[in-house]
Amino acid sequence: METPVIARKGPFPVELDPGTYWWCSCGRSKDQPFCDGSHKGTGFLPVKLEIHEKTRIALCGCKHTHDPPYCDGTHKSLT
Repeated sequence: METPVIARKGPFPVELDPGTYWWCSCGRSKDQPFCDGSHKGTGFLPVKLEIHEKTRIALCGCKHTHDPPYCDGTHKSLT
């Protein structure tokens, strides 16, 4: 099984308007924390995120979260 690229050892705090977003799970996207299609040819798929009202959230940057696409602090245990 492939290991995702660590895009950032910390969360991406973002303020999002209502809409559909695709969180990058592979870590290769140049448009972090969102998918730009760089996962093609890997075993990774983006994670769909539906936002219903304007909100501020912390999206995972290390790509090892146990609660995708949200940061759960896993980055603190990565070497």
